[in-house]
Amino acid sequence: MKGGVTVKKYMIHALACSCLLIIAYSAVHNPFSLNYLHSMKEDVMLAMAEQDPLKEEIIANANQYKSGPIDARIDRVWKAVPGYNGVEVDVLASYDKMKKLGQFDEKRLVLKEVSPDIHLDDLPPSPIYKGNENKEMVSFLINVAWGNEYIPEILKILNQYSVKATFFLDGSWVKNNPQIALMIKEEGHEIGSHAYSHPDMNTLTRERMDEELQKTNDVIEATLNVTPRWFAPPSGSFNQNVVDRAASFKMNTILWSVDTVDWKKPNPDEMSERVISKVHNGAMILMHPTEATSKGLERIILGILDKELKISTVTDLLAEDRAHLGVTLKQE
Repeated sequence: MKGGVTVKKYMIHALACSCLLIIAYSAVHNPFSLNYLHSMKEDVMLAMAEQDPLKEEIIANANQYKSGPIDARIDRVWKAVPGYNGVEVDVLASYDKMKKLGQFDEKRLVLKEVSPDIHLDDLPPSPIYKGNENKEMVSFLINVAWGNEYIPEILKILNQYSVKATFFLDGSWVKNNPQIALMIKEEGHEIGSHAYSHPDMNTLTRERMDEELQKTNDVIEATLNVTPRWFAPPSGSFNQNVVDRAASFKMNTILWSVDTVDWKKPNPDEMSERVISKVHNGAMILMHPTEATSKGLERIILGILDKELKISTVTDLLAEDRAHLGVTLKQE
């Protein structure tokens, strides 16, 4: 019986080694196979390992933690929607963390992210109104062309709660207020473009669109050493030509899914409650440096945190990585 087990182990090892050689040869002669080489290697390593009750328990529990990736898409209503990584148990890494303990421990599971096949950058130029509906995160879009007197208080509140926002800056405002713009950047907030002179982009010629975008990027780069990745059209006025021209400057066009309407001077408490009631996974929340926002921002932040949502920049929100999994996570 012992000899039979030895032969069986030898056969498994021989088969595994042969598989590794085939995979390696295939990877050299077929570059596309490199994309799945790692996952196949892991399967082979599992086959090479002696069966272990702990490993079997990890494998048996793996499916309940598995969630497939979601491709980026063009939605009929929401236009461009980013993808979202899937997640699955890394059996070998989890086993390594548990083997000294000698028993299964959910807290020691290691999860790995699985990238979708279609990414935001694969989609044709299209406006973005929100993040993926499965991502438990929201973002503040703060459009700045005026309202200097309220910016320090807004920055103070954001800093108090360790919240990073994306400030979309008007180019002429940056030119006239370089120190305030620098203060926003030095607080760790993301910088986007809000055109140069707060025009109605929907009415401009292609040449004027390019002028607005180029002048804004030039002054932001010269003042802050930042090249904007995101463009928020003033007053949300745009057409497909605007989206296409922004894309030619390597910027995505950003809109919103929740609006504070703070420019109408609402009651701060009423505004905050209305915003909180509309917040959802992936929400992009539009605001300006107004008195209403400076007085209602703290309440909005607390309401969002009560919903167990994270608040971060547009870049973080639209990225495919996951947030708040509560377990060890690694990316391939």
